[in-house]
Amino acid sequence: MSTTTSSAGTTGTTATLSTRDRILEAASALFYAQGIRAVSADKIIERAGITKVTFYRHFHTKDDLVVAYLERQAARERTALDGVREAADTDAEAFRAFAEQIGAASCRPGFRGCAFINTAAEYADPESAVRGVVAEHRAWYRSSFAEMLDHMGATDVEDAADEVLMLRDGAMVAGYLGEASRVGKTLAAAIFAVAAANGASISG
Repeated sequence: MSTTTSSAGTTGTTATLSTRDRILEAASALFYAQGIRAVSADKIIERAGITKVTFYRHFHTKDDLVVAYLERQAARERTALDGVREAADTDAEAFRAFAEQIGAASCRPGFRGCAFINTAAEYADPESAVRGVVAEHRAWYRSSFAEMLDHMGATDVEDAADEVLMLRDGAMVAGYLGEASRVGKTLAAAIFAVAAANGASISG
């Protein structure tokens, strides 16, 4: 789904992108495919077809670029979930569609799981700017899930939202390491089990 793998692809031709976006496109593809630490500034510069001076004019440090990469990915994931919710008649339907999208993304070539989990694994300091973006995005997911569960009539929405977020994390890992074709169906069943256990209506 675009919410999980768009960082590995491109959204337009180089000719139509600003220099900053060209750098972000190059970095996003490399970071997602190879990891943050494995990708040097020189690799990004070569892929983007720019000079070092131009690179550092837009991003003073590599961490600045990593933050921009994650913020861009976060915006895409939020747009995707919001779109699913707007298109669905019920939040139960939205959860099902969300699970199906993760399942579909898991089956695509180049899928390497969650960009945020992968990046957090390379940044040990929870106070770093990079981990701050990760934490903020996870908080947004938790809040969105809590709101959806509340609309479904769940009782303990905060705990249930934590469980759904954990299921989402597990699905992203399973999609990369396990049998990708089963991820969507399994995730949907698990989310509905959590919802039902908390008194929510799972019809729809």
